[in-house]
Amino acid sequence: MHTGVQMKIKECGFTMTDNNLYVTMLGTGHATVTKCYNTCFVLRENDQCFLVDAGGGNQILRILEEQGIGLTQIHDMFITHAHSDHILGAVWVIRMIGQQMLQEKYKENFKIYASKEVAEHLQTICRIVLMPKIIRLFGNKIIFIELQDGDSHTILHRNITFFDIQSTKLEQYGFEIKEERILFCGDEPLKKKFYDKAMGCRYLLHEAFCLYSEREKFKPYEKHHSTVKDVCEMAEENKVKNLVLMHTEDSHIEERKKRYLEEGEQFFFGNLLVPDDGESILIEK
Repeated sequence: MHTGVQMKIKECGFTMTDNNLYVTMLGTGHATVTKCYNTCFVLRENDQCFLVDAGGGNQILRILEEQGIGLTQIHDMFITHAHSDHILGAVWVIRMIGQQMLQEKYKENFKIYASKEVAEHLQTICRIVLMPKIIRLFGNKIIFIELQDGDSHTILHRNITFFDIQSTKLEQYGFEIKEERILFCGDEPLKKKFYDKAMGCRYLLHEAFCLYSEREKFKPYEKHHSTVKDVCEMAEENKVKNLVLMHTEDSHIEERKKRYLEEGEQFFFGNLLVPDDGESILIEK
């Protein structure tokens, strides 16, 4: 049964200064969507945010503004991998934070967590398209932290452990927060070798490219992705409590939530969540 706490900030009247942790979905779509934004999100507690990916363009700036998230609230950003729909928006975030630093409006350091490969790619793009005065902040105020498998860092006063998801396409990282039993495995199916991380977890954030009933239309397996049925069966096998589906197609965006829930609830009997862009999920204590 779908009973989760899932809401649009502008409609529900709650604030982000209540000492609770929220996941706010800035985008929920795959690389080529046009009716929603590419999948990215923030973990929010009080007035602090941890940005996970940034989508494929400068729409990220509009979306952050619409969600009431100021750039000075973001001091940590994680880029999962180097595909355009995850990394290019990060250039705009860096540009705008860099400008605020130069204007002395952004006082603290900005930390960017990524694999060595992704960090190098992102810095190369920035050096091509950004002003030299922003590039000079690299290593000083804008800090790239190159991840290795199993590295842990304190973000939002929590110990977040990053892990190599063993991507079949290119190097990609996910993370887990053991304190709240949150697992995010990037935009590929969770490998069986990591099922121990998923077993009994309270919140699993997982890609679901399309409905199983539409697999011939969207061909998710050719793209190394899952269907709703696949993810739900895996989550049920691993006794996941709350399953959040993201990184989807957008052909029937107005009915996506209803249709994905109808298929998914046949195979997963925990709390299934299919957020739209702009929706927030309360991480219940």
